[in-house]
Amino acid sequence: MLDYAVKLTRDPGSMEADDVDRLRDVGFDDRAVLDICQVVSYYNYVNRLADGLGVELEEEWDDARPTPASRPAPGDDKRRDRP
Repeated sequence: MLDYAVKLTRDPGSMEADDVDRLRDVGFDDRAVLDICQVVSYYNYVNRLADGLGVELEEEWDDARPTPASRPAPGDDKRRDRP
């Protein structure tokens, strides 16, 4: 599923029926394939629309974005205080 999502995001023109077949081969039914495709496509659409219009994140969203200093170090369960 993640390989499909990455390919659809990065190189949508290269998608083939085999990409859908691989999802089916690992157990996704047609409804699940459609859901995966719609979620990935909508997320990409909305982000490209916002980027294309120069939309800035609202302050609440920007504040919620983790900063490198607030991300836990590998093997560290505790989050560091934000600067």
